[in-house]
Amino acid sequence: MASPRTITIVALSVALGLFFVFMGTIKLTPRLSRDAYNEMKRAYKSYVRALPMLKKMGVSSILLRKSIGALEVACGIVMTLVPGRPKDVANFLLLLLVLAVLFFHQLVGDPLKRYAHALVFGILLTCRLLIARQPEEQPLEKRILSVNGEEQPLIHDAAPEKGKMKVS
Repeated sequence: MASPRTITIVALSVALGLFFVFMGTIKLTPRLSRDAYNEMKRAYKSYVRALPMLKKMGVSSILLRKSIGALEVACGIVMTLVPGRPKDVANFLLLLLVLAVLFFHQLVGDPLKRYAHALVFGILLTCRLLIARQPEEQPLEKRILSVNGEEQPLIHDAAPEKGKMKVS
């Protein structure tokens, strides 16, 4: 049976992956929601206006919106379907992207209700990454320490349980 840690990672990966595929698709095309697409277009125009450096570098609001949307879709697909290390890389990229979006929202002075979802999903991405990077807990029989070439059980495993006396 799968461990609770594995179930948590898989559930978070699929949920986050699908969310970012959905949000990225909204940034790329009006097919899912014309209103949301138009709102994204308006928001990204304000982000580029607030950062004149982007305009000087030749980054238009369309290029910024489409590149962020494409990255969200690609990372969302990886988070949902691809096993192993690529999932962690996609998680990290999405976390950086969420931080950039939070910066944009703060830059233009949006109220909290406009970027609360980004804040929540940033926290979820952080939790998923922290859980995934924790080492797997080893079974009791594998907890051994090698001393001078001899394997010995770890001290806390060899000691009798608290409240119990070891009789020899």
